[in-house]
Amino acid sequence: MGGEGPRQAPGVERRAAGALEAEILAILREADGPLSPGEVRQRLTPRPPADEGPQGELSYSTVVTIVSRLHAKGLLARQRAGRGFTYTPLDDASLAASRMAQVLLGSENDHDAVLSRFVSGLSSRDARLLRQLLAGDTGAAGADPRPAGEQG
Repeated sequence: MGGEGPRQAPGVERRAAGALEAEILAILREADGPLSPGEVRQRLTPRPPADEGPQGELSYSTVVTIVSRLHAKGLLARQRAGRGFTYTPLDDASLAASRMAQVLLGSENDHDAVLSRFVSGLSSRDARLLRQLLAGDTGAAGADPRPAGEQG
């Protein structure tokens, strides 16, 4: 009995692995602003019934668990809202930076080797931009790092 896995209402089909996370991310991306887990839950599509069984609606705690996991994975930003939180998806640049940071900080990787290999693989344009950013040129992120004669 110990290895049966989670119980499910009879006649309710289970979502495919990762499908719920993907559906929640899609809901948050389509939203006009941050959403609470309750607001996400209201927008979720109920699971289809198998045969004539009851439709399965996710519990609030399940949605909280999923958005918390997505936040822990670095896919969502979280803001305090009263006693709870609201969530927003990270933009592509923030997501890529978060993934790079996770790789660099990973305990199983040689931090110096990872950073060195990353930098050595940069194009000359990206290397110039990185140098500008490291020098504190905060306007460099939106500027074209090519010399004036190469722009066009």
